[in-house]
Amino acid sequence: MTRVEFWQGNVSVAYGAIAAGCRFFGGYPITPSSEIAEVMAEELPVYNGRFIQMEDEIAGIAATIGGAVAGYKSMTATSGPGFSLKQENLGLAYMAEIPIVVVDVMRGGPSTGLPTSIAQQDVMQARWGTHGDHATIAYAPSSVQECYEVTIKAFNMAERFRQPVLIMSDEVLGHMREKVIVPDNETLTIVDRKRPSCSPEEFIPYRPDPEDNLPPMASFGDGYRWHITGLTHNEWGFPTNCPEEIAKKTARLMDKVNAYRDEIVEYETENVEDADVIVVAYGSVARTALSAVRQARDKGLKVGYFRPVTLWPFPDRELESLAEKAGRLIVPELNFGQMVHEIERAVHGKAAMVQMSLVNGELFQPSEILEKIEEVAR
Repeated sequence: MTRVEFWQGNVSVAYGAIAAGCRFFGGYPITPSSEIAEVMAEELPVYNGRFIQMEDEIAGIAATIGGAVAGYKSMTATSGPGFSLKQENLGLAYMAEIPIVVVDVMRGGPSTGLPTSIAQQDVMQARWGTHGDHATIAYAPSSVQECYEVTIKAFNMAERFRQPVLIMSDEVLGHMREKVIVPDNETLTIVDRKRPSCSPEEFIPYRPDPEDNLPPMASFGDGYRWHITGLTHNEWGFPTNCPEEIAKKTARLMDKVNAYRDEIVEYETENVEDADVIVVAYGSVARTALSAVRQARDKGLKVGYFRPVTLWPFPDRELESLAEKAGRLIVPELNFGQMVHEIERAVHGKAAMVQMSLVNGELFQPSEILEKIEEVAR
């Protein structure tokens, strides 16, 4: 049966991870994400899982990768500077195709910045933080309920596509408390990684199955031999200088997600059918934006609301078709304009762009966005 809880966003993420089957957490405490580690430290032993606090954020993600290789669904969580430190090993997980979930509860930066205040300054780092070409899956929840649901989706995507999946939360969402309806575990859709169906003697670690372009994943200790490296490698997992093998490997890191783009992309809309102006917002800012849009509607203004749930892959096609009809987009962000550039790319000049930036550690007020809507809608 379903039950009702009153949780912080960080707590909701932790219990969503456990519901998804996460049984290993490797991390290092950092504000404002630390509650995730605290809950995992207390709860994982109850489920025969393992929690380990490492000496720093770099070691935290390294341990998480090790947990995944050993066969556990694994997660780490961090904020701001810790996300920066995790980038090198995040790249290793992309290259070696290791399924992990990384939660970034965003705060102000750069450097130590604003440890206890909200920002949305890591969203481009989520896409381009580690060097090299790879596809990215990143979610941006906007409610405590969605923190729970998105975490389960993140694990499902990580396991299905054999790669890291990111959850881009923020300080306000991480610490606010809301009602969460927790479904019965029996009703959840849970995805586990594809295991080898052949004998250890026949196993080729990175040979993808033709039906989905994804290789099955063996766990260390299962009897299957598997070489892991951050070097570009062939299907046997060994480094290669063969141009054909290099091109094939790199393309597959992109194609294995891009081919299923329409299944992954999520977004939310309200009142976009007749909108002359659309407000595009994500995370905690989306809540403020939606309030402003509804107030504007009450005043008779034809304004709509568009919220990307997946920041990557970005719902570009869907937004482009709406922007062409509306003609004007307002993009409020808690940064100096990161996702606004992605939105500009998505709409191909079919709508005028109005950027709103706030970087003082506070949230927008609905009145501020409403004032901008009224100005643009004149």
